[in-house]
Amino acid sequence: MSSTAALRAHLVRAGLAGVVATTREVSLRSYRLFAAGDPRALIGIDPERSWGQRELIGLMAEKCGVSADPLHTFGHDVIDPELTLAALGAFADRLGLAARRRTAVLLGTGHPHRLLGFYAAFADALSAAGCTVLTPAQGRCVDITTRFGLRTHRLDYVRRVALVRSAGPERPGCEPGAHTHSPLPVRVALDAAAEAGGPLPELVIGDHGWVCGAGQLGFEAMGLADTDDPAPFVGQAEGRVSVVVPLDDGVRADYYRPLVRYVLNRARLSP
Repeated sequence: MSSTAALRAHLVRAGLAGVVATTREVSLRSYRLFAAGDPRALIGIDPERSWGQRELIGLMAEKCGVSADPLHTFGHDVIDPELTLAALGAFADRLGLAARRRTAVLLGTGHPHRLLGFYAAFADALSAAGCTVLTPAQGRCVDITTRFGLRTHRLDYVRRVALVRSAGPERPGCEPGAHTHSPLPVRVALDAAAEAGGPLPELVIGDHGWVCGAGQLGFEAMGLADTDDPAPFVGQAEGRVSVVVPLDDGVRADYYRPLVRYVLNRARLSP
């Protein structure tokens, strides 16, 4: 499924774009938290200016295709598949450039259960093209605030994609890592790379705090974001995130495979 028309159809059919599972109520709550400066919504971005909820709705309408009407307060959000396709094209172009330049890259995800395979495919392709795929701070502990309080996690890499796991004993059947929005893991990884004398990544690829935390520190970053995550789009609007692909980040892992094929084909990279 490499053609644009086929991919567009898949995006809508799989719920990656079009009507998505994320609700308007959840998104509006995130916008309120971001406007109030809540770290749970900022996820590593320190905005250069004040963003009110109405401004955030306008930004998300422009970048994602959600309703621009502040009086629309319930129901499922909508992502414009044309905006997703355009952003995937920009993502692929930047990936191709990284491959041609043999750029050092760092990949990480806060959605390992859904998106690990998505990023791992790019790690494999970039490595095959001669890029250095970095894995700094393997095994380092990171204290992350969760809804259950402060919890210690361990930074790990699976197929050269960074994620965090609970520092406790692993249980059979659990997902391959923890869901987190925190920017702390990428800060720990980047600090470790610097302490070791480099190399440092010229491009960070991921989601949530991986993109926002890296972009805030001045590293080029790009990745994916859902309609209830305004921070990456604010980072893009303020020039700290280069590419953000709007899509539902919580669908089945195999639904992202056609996106991987599309990106690799456009970037002229081998899967």
